[in-house]
Amino acid sequence: METIMVCVTKQKTCQRLINYGKNLMTSPDDSLHIIHVAGADYNFLGDSEENRALEYLYEKAREAGAELTVLKSDDVVGTLCTLVEQNEITKVVAGAANETDVASGFMYRLRMRLSGKAELVVVPLE
Repeated sequence: METIMVCVTKQKTCQRLINYGKNLMTSPDDSLHIIHVAGADYNFLGDSEENRALEYLYEKAREAGAELTVLKSDDVVGTLCTLVEQNEITKVVAGAANETDVASGFMYRLRMRLSGKAELVVVPLE
């Protein structure tokens, strides 16, 4: 049984990540979790564009048969790793990033923290 967590931002291009995660499911017992982590001081409710983006993510998660979790934290990698442990996640799906300093970038830090806990699946940029 796979428990797949898809890490998304508020961009509509995240639909491809949700689709990718859904395609990794091979059994009716598999589950899909869509996660968005925003900065702790970020105000979702004060911006109508942000509200539309969250509604879009919610709708796409629902269409995929997944739960959408939106959290606030300044430690995105730590928060994602905590969710992996709490939800017994087996695969983490994330979009490739344009990082110039690969050795200290987000994906590198996430990969290191997930080592031995869950497989990180990086979806290439289109």
